[in-house]
Parts: sequence; C-alpha cells; structure tokens
Amino acid sequence: MTQEKWGQLRKKLLKTVGQNNFATWIEPLEFQEVDDGVAVFSVPTNFMGNYVSQNFADLILYELNTAGESVQRVAFQVAANSTARPTAPTPQPVPLPEVAQPKGEAISSADALEALQAAPLDARFTFDSFVVGKPNELAHAAARRVAEGGPVTFNPLVLYGGVGLGKTHLMHAIAWELRSRHPELNVLYLSAEQFMYRFVQALRERRMMDFKHLFRSVDVLMVDDVQFIAGKDSTQEEFFHTFNALVDQNKQIIISADRAPGEIKDLEDRVKSRLQCGLVVDLHPTDYELRLGILQTKVQQHRATYPDVQIADGVLEFLAHRISTNVRVLEGALTRLFAFASLVGREIDMDLTQDCLADVLRASERKITVEEIQRKVSEYYNIRLSDIIGPKRLRSYARPRQVAMYLCKQLTSRSLPEIGRRFGGRDHTTVMHGVKRIEELKLTDGQIAEDVEMLRRALEA
Repeated sequence: MTQEKWGQLRKKLLKTVGQNNFATWIEPLEFQEVDDGVAVFSVPTNFMGNYVSQNFADLILYELNTAGESVQRVAFQVAANSTARPTAPTPQPVPLPEVAQPKGEAISSADALEALQAAPLDARFTFDSFVVGKPNELAHAAARRVAEGGPVTFNPLVLYGGVGLGKTHLMHAIAWELRSRHPELNVLYLSAEQFMYRFVQALRERRMMDFKHLFRSVDVLMVDDVQFIAGKDSTQEEFFHTFNALVDQNKQIIISADRAPGEIKDLEDRVKSRLQCGLVVDLHPTDYELRLGILQTKVQQHRATYPDVQIADGVLEFLAHRISTNVRVLEGALTRLFAFASLVGREIDMDLTQDCLADVLRASERKITVEEIQRKVSEYYNIRLSDIIGPKRLRSYARPRQVAMYLCKQLTSRSLPEIGRRFGGRDHTTVMHGVKRIEELKLTDGQIAEDVEMLRRALEA
C-alpha cells in the first residue's frame, strides 16, 4: 500500500471517527509497510499504540480490506529509536503514558498529560455559556478567580452541590480559561474514577514512580466527583500524598463533589481535613429566576439551529416552574421541544409542550406531603410538631403555622379544606387567611421572605 492510498483512507476515517478522535489518535499514525498480511504503523508512544489498537484497530483493518489490501491484522510500534515491540490489536488495558522511554528519547510531561487526558473538555462548557444567578454566584466568582491563573489565593477550591447544578460546567470552564490565558501551564482535568484506575494500573504494572512523577508534575490538578474515591483506602492514601506534594509546590488544586467534604461517607479524616483547608463553595439548588435565565440563554443558542421555530409566551415560565431539580433535565426538555417542533412544523405552545414532555413533567411533579412540610417547618423554627397542629394561638406558633399552610398551598395539590383538616381540623377560611397573610408579609418583611425561600429550597432539594 502506498502513502497516497493511506492518505485517502485517512479521509474516510476522519468521517467515521470525527474530528476530535481523528486529530488525537489517527492523524499521528504513520504507515510503514504491509508485511506478510500485517499492516505496520509507527506511533509516538506506547500509550497511543495500545489505545489505537484497542479502540480503532478493527476499523482501520476494515478500511484497509475494503480498499483492496490483503491484511489480516494491524500492528503498532513506537517510532524511530525505541526498541518496543509492535503492539498487536488484541484487547488489553490501556497503560499509563510513558514518562521516559528506557532506551529512547524522553517524553515531556506535557505530552504525557495530553495522552492521559482521556475525557476531553466539552467545548460548550465555558464561562460565556454559564448563566449566573444568586444560587451559584459565589461559586462562579471563585472559579473565575482561579481561572485567572495568578498567585494561588485559596487551595484547594472545592465546588460541591447536587446533580445538574453546574459543577462540571465550572470545572471545564476553568480548564478552558487557564489553557487560553496560560498555555504554558500543565492543566490536568480528570475524574476521580480515572485517577483511581490509573493508580490501580500503576500498582499492577509496578510503575508507581511513573505515576507519582506524572501527577506531581502538573501545575493545575482538577479532579471531578471526588466522592468516588471514598472507601478506597489505597487510592485515598495516594491522593493524599499527591495533594500534599502539589500544595507544597504552590500548585493549584480544584475539586468537585456531590456534597461537602465533611459529609462524604467513608472519606478518610485526613483527606477531609485537606479538602476543607481551602475555599469550599456550595452550588445551591436553582431558583425560578435562574432556571428562566438558563432557558432564555438556551433558546438563543437553539435559534441558530432552528431559525424557523417559534416559541409561545408562557412556555419558558411554565418549564422553569415545573422542572425545578436538575438543570440537565431542563435543558434536555428544551432541546426535545425544539427538535419536535421543527419536525412537525409547529410553534412551541403549551399544548405541544405538554404532549411532547408528558414523561418529563410526570417525573418532575411535586410529591411533597403536608406532613413533610409540617415537620420541616417545626424543625426550622425549633418548635414541636404538635404546636403547629394544635390550638395554641401564640405568635411564636401562629406564624410558623401560617408559613406551613402557605407552603402546603404552593407545593402540594391538596385543597384548602383538606389542608385545614391536616392542621387540627381548622376551617378552610383559616387556611386562606394564613396564606394571604404570608403573601403580604413576604413583600414587607425580609425575614419572612427569607424563611419561606429557605424552606421551599429544603423541601424541593
């Protein structure tokens, strides 16, 4: 096979694997020869050879045979002066990238880190596309400060919060910004699961010195979903030592988790202590205004793809109100609406929204009970549950009772008479008065407004 023919095959592979995979894994391959039914390619590193062998060898073999070449298998060998043997296309674990070849030219830490970056950064997750609101403004400001790449001001930065609140978006945004502002820095972003996998593999292959050298040579270490190393004692110990080594070198560490470090079960105390010594920032559940802002931003993005699709007034407000727990679900619902409306040639109105998103809306229906609201309010105001339900009219009991009635009206589908019965058999007019009173106080009493909002977030979390 000629180099020209290989060039033609590369164009077919580009269409099949996509631009990112092609640039990372296929483009560096150099065709050498076809010897006795084996197509031999040279690769820059053992890591790349093993990865391509495991993930793309069958595709390359298929394209070679489709082009008329008589090839039974594909092999990869490290280029030029390395004595490494060709890698056969048999499934095998992907090894750690070589930090230095024993008999060849040394590979820089930057090259090794690039090979390690198995999960590429998402181009959509930048600071420009992140919608800032009150629940996430502190996390956004802290991420921005770290992304400037100046002297380390707080180390580590820990971002935590529930599913779909923007932790991964901010992590990717920091990495993009750092690479743009300071391309000379070694920025390594990976999940805690990847860290654990690399560690276990290094133990198995007796290459711990390579592992330690690689992770201690970064300028910025970013570990996503650190809760996954909880309970893995050996991995936690290595993470602890890596953490200390980087802090001692004044290198930046950025961590994300689904809860505060102190609340992660089976995480060693010394690891918790290290994570808590920096800035720990909570991404709160989204409020209505933030969800609406996210939807409005996404609508502008979708208009580039679906310029003819119109969206009726009230639809975004409806979605922001009904889908309140997960931003990913919210964005996915809007994407589905635009795609469906484009296919059927209709405007996105309330009828189409309810038909198209019936399953999502059912799943996101509020299932908060009156009893749950009563219990949460009594805990918040530090009074007994019996005092909220009972007949006492003291102000210290009456105001929390009215707050609980208001939340029952807002967050459940119960009727006013039924709510009254759950509050010690009170009349529905008493419930109406309580709800109206809280609505009035929210406008004039900042403390009541804050109490109601805090309780609503706690109940919807």
